[in-house]
Amino acid sequence: MPKVGMEPLRKRELIDAAIRTIGQRGSLDVTVAEIAHEAGVSPALAHHYFGGKEQLILATMRHLLKELGQDLLAALAPAQTPAQRVAAIIAVNFSASQFAPQTVAAWLTFYVHAQQSVETRRLLRVYARRMHSNLAFALSSMTDRVTALQIAEGTGAMIDGLYIRHALRNGAPEAASAIALVEDYVTTKLAAAGASL
Repeated sequence: MPKVGMEPLRKRELIDAAIRTIGQRGSLDVTVAEIAHEAGVSPALAHHYFGGKEQLILATMRHLLKELGQDLLAALAPAQTPAQRVAAIIAVNFSASQFAPQTVAAWLTFYVHAQQSVETRRLLRVYARRMHSNLAFALSSMTDRVTALQIAEGTGAMIDGLYIRHALRNGAPEAASAIALVEDYVTTKLAAAGASL
């Protein structure tokens, strides 16, 4: 029986181990036993906390989404202008915790898994809607609503695309160049609409 008070710590260790294991493997072709071994706990304990691999994968996705949401709130807190809000939304997607090689690999694996898993697809849609909504809200203060929605859609697609591009390279992702590319896209689209970032 697990020690009282250890459950949150052990769950977090298993989630972190899932990110590492999935990231190293580049697929969900991992077992709960492998994830548990990476976390330094028994497979039985992993099953006790999560019930099975699918539940552990979903818990890992929820954790990444929660972490991204918390990072975004922290990044938006000091933003005083719409331009600063847009910059914060872009930057947080390429922060050290989100744009780490294993996290990028895990996200891409989740996108593939979403083709077979309704719950995974739902979680990814929540993520995409939140980003689109946050971007559209900030951009609407700088241009008309239709243009803001189009730029928000393109910005989200660029962020997802840069994750794919960086997953195909060896070495650590280059966050600064990714941020610069996305900001350049937003600036160019706003300028074409007669606005500025």
